[in-house]
Amino acid sequence: MMPNNPWLVVASISGLLAVGAGAYGAHGLTTEDSFQDAFKAGGQYHMWHSLALLAVALFTEQRRNTRAAKWGHLAGGLFLAGIVLFSGTMYSLGISGELLVPGAAPVGGVALMAGWAALAFAATRKD
Repeated sequence: MMPNNPWLVVASISGLLAVGAGAYGAHGLTTEDSFQDAFKAGGQYHMWHSLALLAVALFTEQRRNTRAAKWGHLAGGLFLAGIVLFSGTMYSLGISGELLVPGAAPVGGVALMAGWAALAFAATRKD
């Protein structure tokens, strides 16, 4: 069964994972402080952008079947890609002390910024 608004499901699961990562970072992470800081930064960006995904869910529901909604969907995809690339990189650095995919964090950061730009553009659309 397909949910009425997939972004609400994505936002909810992302928020769940962000809380779980935060709990692991606070209670289970045993790496050096600098790596723990990277992990925490990943968690903060993950949670903030989970909330952004929630905004995308609400926006696309309200503006369903409009061009603005298409821009909202683009914003959601960019936020999701940014979470995976940026926060995922910070999580892996915090756990292993190594950058497993060099360059992924900056690409993820750009995706997050582009997501905000797309959401802002979507909000200015009248159609």
